[in-house]
Formats: sequence, C-alpha cells, structure tokens
Amino acid sequence: MLELTVRTKAGQTIPVSLSGSVMAAEDPRFQGCIFVARNITERKRAERRIRYLARYDTLTKIPNRLQFQHSLQQAIARTRRAGRELALIYMDLDRFKEVNDTFGHAAGDRALEILTERMSRKLPPDTMLGRLAGDEFALFIENLPAETDNRPVIAALVRQMLDELGRPFQLGQHELYVTGSVGIALCPRDAENVVDLIRDADAAMYYSKQNGGNSHSFFTPEMSVVAVERLMLKSKLRRAVERDELVILYQPKVDLRDGRVVGAEALIRWRLPGHGDISPAQFIPLAEESNLIQEIGEWVLKRVCRDYGAWQQQVPKPGRISINQSLKQLRQAEFLTRYRSVFDESGVAPSNFELEITETTLMTEAGRMVRLLDELHAMGLHLSIDDFGTGYSSLSALQQFPVGTLKIDQSFVRHATVSREDATLVRTIIEMGKNLDLEVVAEGIESQQQLDFLRSRNCHYGQGRLFGEPMTATDFLQLLLAQVRGEIERGEFEWRIDLEDVHLNVEKRLTDLVGDAGKRLHTGRSRNDQVALDFRLYVRD
Repeated sequence: MLELTVRTKAGQTIPVSLSGSVMAAEDPRFQGCIFVARNITERKRAERRIRYLARYDTLTKIPNRLQFQHSLQQAIARTRRAGRELALIYMDLDRFKEVNDTFGHAAGDRALEILTERMSRKLPPDTMLGRLAGDEFALFIENLPAETDNRPVIAALVRQMLDELGRPFQLGQHELYVTGSVGIALCPRDAENVVDLIRDADAAMYYSKQNGGNSHSFFTPEMSVVAVERLMLKSKLRRAVERDELVILYQPKVDLRDGRVVGAEALIRWRLPGHGDISPAQFIPLAEESNLIQEIGEWVLKRVCRDYGAWQQQVPKPGRISINQSLKQLRQAEFLTRYRSVFDESGVAPSNFELEITETTLMTEAGRMVRLLDELHAMGLHLSIDDFGTGYSSLSALQQFPVGTLKIDQSFVRHATVSREDATLVRTIIEMGKNLDLEVVAEGIESQQQLDFLRSRNCHYGQGRLFGEPMTATDFLQLLLAQVRGEIERGEFEWRIDLEDVHLNVEKRLTDLVGDAGKRLHTGRSRNDQVALDFRLYVRD
C-alpha cells in the first residue's frame, strides 16, 4: 500500500492510499493490474489529532508534561553545548482546588484558560510554557549568559507574571483572584538533567507555598532535604492512625474572673518514633493534601468523646472542650453525618463541645458556611471564631454566623503590653464581644503582665502556658479533681497598687477595683510601707 497526495483539477490536494493487485487471466485482454485509490483525509486528520493530544493540553492549547519535558531535554543539550545557562520556572496556583469545589470544574477550566492567556502575554520570545498537571505550569528560558548572575532578571520576569496572574477577573457573576507560588532552578548550576531540574524547581515552589504563596524562591540544596522530608512524612502519616502515633493533649481554659478551669482546647500531636513530636503546622497541611484530614478529624472527635466520657464518671461537669476544624473537613459531603454518628456512639452530648473555625475559613464560602453552621448549632454544638482579628472580615459579615465565642489571636495578646496598636485591638475585640453577648477568649497568655492587662479589660477567659502546658487526658482529669476538692485556691490574684497619696484609703481603692462584682473582699497589708504595696486578694462567692 502506498500513500501519496494527489491534486484535483480544482487544485485541491487530497491524501490517498493506493493499493493494487495483479489480474491473472488466460485471456490477455483481462491481464494486467488494478489500482484502488482511497481518500484518507479523515484518517490523516484523526492521526494529527492523536499526535496533538499526545503532546498538547487540550484545554489551554500549550504543551503537556510529555512534550514540555522532551523540549526541555533538547534545550538542556543546547545549553550545555553553548556553555550558556537555562532557567526552569515551576508554578503552582494557590488554593485553586477551592475554585473547582466552589464554582464547579467548568468554571475552573475557564479560569485556567484565562490565566494561561495572561501568563503567555508576559513571556519573552522563544520561551516555552507548559501545563504539567491540573494547576501546575512550567516554563524555561534558555540562552542566558553563564558568566553573569541572571537571578535578578529572572526574578523581575516572575514578579511580572505573578502580578499579571493576580489581577481580578470575572467568572460568571463572580470576581476571582488567583495567585501562584513559583520555584526556580538553574541549569547547570542546580542540575544538568530534566528529572533533577524539575525536582529542584518543584522543591523551591513548595518553599514559596509554605511561606504564604504569591511569591517565588530560587532553589537551594537545603530545599531538597526539606522536600525529601516532606515526602517521607506524607508516606508515614498514612499509617499514623493505625500505629497509634497520634495523641491528644488538652490546653486548659481558665475563667480570668475567678481562676476556675472551665474547659480546654484539644490539641493533636504526632509522636513519630525516631523523630519526636511533629508539629500540627507540619502534618495538617500534608493531611489535607493527601485527603487524610477527614479520617484524622474523625479520630480526634472519637478520642475526645472517649476522654470526656471517662472524665464525667468522676467529675460531673468537666467543662467545654474546643476542637479545631479546617476548611477541608467542613467541605466533606459526609461531615455532618459522621459527626452525628460519633456523638450517638459515644453517648456524650454535643453541647459539651465547641468547634473552632478560623475567621478566614468562615468567609471563604460564607453562604454555604451559614447553612452548615446552623445545622451544627442545631445539634447543640457551640461555635467559636478562632484567631479573630486576622481575617480582615467585617463585623456585619460575621454577625450572620451562629457563633457564641471570639478567640483573640495570640499574636495580638503577645504584644498587647508593649504595642499600643495591639492593646487597642485587643480592647476593641473584648468590648465588641460583650456588646454582642459573645464570650471572649484570649489565646497565648504567657506572662503575668499579659494576664493583668486582660483582667483590667474584663476579658472573660484565657488560655496559655501561664496556666500550664498542654497535658494528657489523665493529667487534665487530675486538675479537675483537684479543683473539685478545693486543692486549687479559686480566685487567688496578686495586685500591685501604686500609692500616689499617703492618705489614700487602700481598702476602698481595692474595693473600687473588684468589689463591684458583688463579692466579699479580704485584704492583707504588706509588711512594709513603700511607694507600692503588694496585696493578695481572695475573691470568693
């Protein structure tokens, strides 16, 4: 069979396949050859389509991973022969999965088309842009001078791309903002082959993402170690629940008005043999990436319910326990069903627990969150806004949620005694909470000065290392039992009063400070009269 192109009388070229066979017959008139020409235009079009699909992304019309790596390999060979330098730029869109989950994959596809067009407009000539995975892109710049530092030029180009990428765009009735995290590796400085160069650029990209995204980083050898460690942790995390490596610790929550322990926050820790305790800041993002967060979240709830049931056998009212929830957990289709099932199985009332949700999470999908939190609230769960003050949301927007508690972020509490701005912010949050009949909890109290400041502003509750390190369920039970037995002196406060007038009635001054709570005041005078007198107050019901 022979394939060739024929031209019609009209000048049109048509691909044809030509086949022939010999005609054998006794009669010479019927001897010879017969040829059949078939129009194979459709087949040729299909073959071109197959080759295109094998090399190019059908959505964005740019090279796919296979074609990009093939072109990168050729560019590396040219770079080495010419003694020049090549830059590989690897980019991952920040939190793009939220676009797909919120608006649907059709909207996500349209967003990718828009973003690809934007990136292409900022590229220098002869620069290849490819789509390596769902929301991962890469490009390389070759023929860079080897004798100079090209990083400032590359950084400027990447910054232009990120700025172009970050401009808002309209998607249906919604205005969206998408940012990216970029990693950059250089050839031959960092690696001399395709696999290692992509690996290094990918490690640098993850470094940018861990630093908040919308930024770029150049590869350093230390990043490779971090990337390997990250992959190792992700692999071991899958077996952590089975091997009982996860533990729950409880951070006591204290009533700042009388010193009573009124509950705790449940904190998860991963005790990996040979590595010690792994911080939640390290493994929770890995759990979200690998879709293990639902399994771990359900394990946490079951363990906390089990501990609470054991406490109730010895302490009638152990207080309210707070449990953190991530956006990934709240988005799970079976979230409510699983929670109801755990409470039914444990026999512990949901009213004994409080779900902590960050301000940023609440505002990500406000409409859906209102409906979800209404259902959780109807179950009897208390709801708290965690890290309040860090999400830049408006008060009017937050009022639509059925929350009962505001938690002041520890970064504000930490500097409240030294920063006028943070002190003002903390005071405003406390006053706002009171005006809205919300409980206010200050996180991260570590010093007596911070405690004094919060008490002077009548903050309701607090937690932090000043009241004790996070503890096991057994130790927290012992703390509750000691409080029930009266072994912990309730409301034992230390005050220091500056005397501006030697004729000041000290007892009246103290009564003015704390006596308006309607409680009995006992005072004791210090052994010496100086400019300041120390008093220990015992405020009892």
